[in-house]
Amino acid sequence: MSVVQTISVKPADADQRLDRWFKQHFPALSFGHLQKLLRTGQIRVGGKRAKADYRLLAGDQIRIPPMGEMALPMKKPLPAPPRSEDVQMLQDAVLYKDDHVIVINKPPGLAVQGGTSIGKHLDGMLEALRFGASDRPRLVHRLDKDTSGVLVLARSRQAAAALALSFKDRKTRKTYWALVTGVPSPNEGEITSMMEKDGEEDERVRPGDKGLKAITEYKVIENAGNALCWLALRPVTGRTHQLRVHCAQLGTPIISDGKYGSEDSFRDGISSKLHLHARNIVIPHPVRGTIDVTAPLPPHMRETWALFEFDPNMRQDVFADD
Repeated sequence: MSVVQTISVKPADADQRLDRWFKQHFPALSFGHLQKLLRTGQIRVGGKRAKADYRLLAGDQIRIPPMGEMALPMKKPLPAPPRSEDVQMLQDAVLYKDDHVIVINKPPGLAVQGGTSIGKHLDGMLEALRFGASDRPRLVHRLDKDTSGVLVLARSRQAAAALALSFKDRKTRKTYWALVTGVPSPNEGEITSMMEKDGEEDERVRPGDKGLKAITEYKVIENAGNALCWLALRPVTGRTHQLRVHCAQLGTPIISDGKYGSEDSFRDGISSKLHLHARNIVIPHPVRGTIDVTAPLPPHMRETWALFEFDPNMRQDVFADD
C-alpha cells in the first residue's frame, strides 16, 4: 500500500493491545518495524500517538501509514471443515451455551490443541461450535488429552479476556474426580510442591526444587478396601499435569495413568483409559452472575463406578468452602 489508510476498530477487536491487533491484521509487519512506526508517530489512534500496549476501543480510528507489501494482510489457509460426525460429537457435548460462553464435556482422548504427532484436536474443530455467531469460539484454558470433563470456551474476544482473568486471579473453582491406586493418608488435605519440566518432549513434569508452585486440595469420597479409592481434587493452581503428579506424590497414582503411574495403576477388568475427569466448574460469567456446570462421567468411568457400586450422582461440592 502506498497511501495512508484509516481503519475503524470493530467491536470484536475491542480490549485488545494495539501491537496484537497489528499482529492479527498485518502479520507481515515485523515487531521492530511496528515499534519504529509507533515511535515516530506514523501510526496513530484517534489522531494521537499511541504505544504498543494501548488497549483498543470499539470505533477507534487507526492511522496506517504507507508500508508497501507489509501492509497487505497475509492470507492464511482455511482449516479443513470438521467432519459431520465430529460436528455432531461436539454439539452433543455442549453442557451450557449463551451469547458469551459455551461449556462442553470434552471426551477423553481428544487433544485440546495441536502439536507433534497430533492431527485431530478441538482447536481445529471449533467451527462446529460457532452456532451462527460471527466468530468461532475461543479456548480460554486446557485439559490434558486423556482427561475428560468441563471445558470453557469464549464466544467473543471480550468474553475470552474476562474468563482468562478469572482463571489468572483464581476466581474459578474446579473439582475433578479421579480413581486412584490405594488410599492416601490422611484422607483429606492439601499437597504443595514445586513443579518443573523434566526435559522430555511430551510435557512430562516432575516435583523439584525449581519451577512453579503447585497446590492441590484432595478428599477421599469413597474407597474399595485399601486397593482403590475415589478422590475429589481441587487444583488451587493450574500447572501442567498437576493433579496426576500430585496423586503420584501421595503414593496413589491415578488408575491407568501410563505417564505418572506404575504397573499397579493398570488393573484387570478396569478400562486402560485415564480415570481423571473435570467434574464441575464454577466461574464468574463475563457479563453477569456465575456459571456453575457439572459434567457427567465418560463411559469408561461410568463402567468403573458401576463395578465398585460408587454413586456417580452424588454432589461434587465436597470441599469445606463450597
